[in-house]
Amino acid sequence: MIEVVGIDHIQLSMPSGGEDEARSFYVEILGLQEVAKPPQLAGRGGCWFVGGDAAIHVAPEPDFRPLTKAHPALVIRDLARAREKLAAAGVAIEEDDAGLPVSRCYIRDPFGNRIELDDERDAGFSAR
Repeated sequence: MIEVVGIDHIQLSMPSGGEDEARSFYVEILGLQEVAKPPQLAGRGGCWFVGGDAAIHVAPEPDFRPLTKAHPALVIRDLARAREKLAAAGVAIEEDDAGLPVSRCYIRDPFGNRIELDDERDAGFSAR
C-alpha cells in the first residue's frame, strides 16, 4: 500500500511570459514569498511561491487554459480580513454556495485559475 503523508506543492499553469503578473498576484496580493527555482529548472520559466505550509508553482504552458473548477484550497489565518484586503486590491470574490458549515470563498488568479480560500478555523474539513 502507498502511504500519502502530505502534499509538497501544487502547480498551476499560466500563459508564457506571465511571471510578472504571477509575482504581482501571489506576492503582493496573497502575501506569499517567491523562492528561487533550482538552476536545473530555471530555464523553463515560471515562478515558485511559498507561505506557511503552502507551496505553489506557476508554470507557463503553450496551450494554456485556466483551471475553472479544479483548484488548490489555501488555509487563511483570518478570512474576513483577507476578504477586505482582496476587495481593496480589486480581486473579485466568488461566494461559496455549497451550504457547508465552513467559512470559505473563491478567487481567480490573474490567469483565471480558481483558488479556494478556507478560514483557518475550518481547516481540514475535507478529512472530517
